[in-house]
Amino acid sequence: MHVPLSQPLAGKNDTHISEFLLLGISQEPEVQPLIYVIFLSMYLTTVLGNLLIILAASSDPRLHTPMYFFLSNLSLVDICFTSTTIPKMLVNIQTGSQAISYMGCLMQMSCFILFAGLDDFLLTVMAYDRFVAICHPLHYTVIMNPRLCGLLVLGCWVLGLLNSSMEISVSLRLSFCPEVEIPHFFCELDQLIKLACSDTFLNNLVMYCAVSLLGMGPLLGIIYSYSKIISSIRGMASAQGKYKAFSTCASHLAVVSLFYVTSIGVYLSSMVSETAYPSAVASVLYTVVTPMLNPFIYSLRNKDIKRALKTFFVQGTAKWSIVLH
Repeated sequence: MHVPLSQPLAGKNDTHISEFLLLGISQEPEVQPLIYVIFLSMYLTTVLGNLLIILAASSDPRLHTPMYFFLSNLSLVDICFTSTTIPKMLVNIQTGSQAISYMGCLMQMSCFILFAGLDDFLLTVMAYDRFVAICHPLHYTVIMNPRLCGLLVLGCWVLGLLNSSMEISVSLRLSFCPEVEIPHFFCELDQLIKLACSDTFLNNLVMYCAVSLLGMGPLLGIIYSYSKIISSIRGMASAQGKYKAFSTCASHLAVVSLFYVTSIGVYLSSMVSETAYPSAVASVLYTVVTPMLNPFIYSLRNKDIKRALKTFFVQGTAKWSIVLH
């Protein structure tokens, strides 16, 4: 196994680490090819599925609405989210190396925190969009105007960048012990803090405050929006109106449930288990499986997206036929 270099800093007792070792999900050599094939398949499915959502929403003028604008942004973030961790894991398996540089680890962790936060914020914005559409349908186009939609997405990026920058800035002050093995398939913030030899009180404080404010805040916003939505649906007279209103929220509610259930599952597994490997396996659910399933959830019963994709491919096939002829 390759051992990373450690060099003492002059006049200090802490240690400068040049790289870390990502131990991955399993260290058994015989299962590495299987892990490689599974993760490569899931990654390609995630990228292709989310690209199709973006393609459908951008190519069909009938889908140029706030709901599909936010959905396109969510799909873009999901592609970036999985691209932060999976390609490096696949490269390490292919080359037989477990190493990731110190700066590479911090960059991966920074991007992971950014895109995970963006996922959370965008799901909250989408819940607000559904709240306005169902509870204030007559004023929907006035409230959810293009300027507000752009500002909401911009606000998500600003909050995500601030959170990521804050977490990385306090991580830069850490010094690490010679034991630099991360029992995970990517540089996860909690695992990195556990490797530090210096005082980690500030890091833990910032991490838990961020989880409490930026994690629970959006969740409470989603819960509030859906409590109003449910109350409004119950007040509708016709069963057809109730079904139509609920069907517009079903996909988003399924994605929200999947995101939070898997995230909470990862947190509980890390709290209950003494080893980090169950947490690493559970992390696959919200880092890979959730972004992969989102396009299927949104397009499975969505006639608008199916129609847009069908129109796009039919027109594309016709154009290619003309070019070939």
